[in-house]
Amino acid sequence: WLGLKKIYSITQQGNYLLRIELQDWRGNRRHIEYSFSLGGPSTNFTLQLARMSGSIPNALPEHAQLRFSTGDTGSPLPCPQSHPGGWWHSECEETNLNGKYVMPRSRGRLDRGKGLYWKPKKGRYYLLKSTKIMIHPTDLKSFD
Repeated sequence: WLGLKKIYSITQQGNYLLRIELQDWRGNRRHIEYSFSLGGPSTNFTLQLARMSGSIPNALPEHAQLRFSTGDTGSPLPCPQSHPGGWWHSECEETNLNGKYVMPRSRGRLDRGKGLYWKPKKGRYYLLKSTKIMIHPTDLKSFD
């Protein structure tokens, strides 16, 4: 992780897109891109998203103020305590890309609350082997 303070500092320089790349345990790769804004430390690094494109259904709420929380930050949701790793939780079942790295057990079963997963509303869990979270400027020409 680069760190939230550094990411916040970078995003203050212009408009950026957030790209999330996911790989499941069968080797399938998918992605999703959002336009986004990230608040600073005084807002607990509040994240706001708007889906732009992608090959996987959205699992994060759009246009909502998502506060970054960890098990020790006293989140109003029980998610950080029951789902390890810091994340922008809105509900406990939607997604966690900072969970523990857990390999599936026999028959591909996984303790969903502890591993890496992406779960769209009314969709199935995508149990993940790897994730990448990246940002890039919306106007690459201005960074020549």
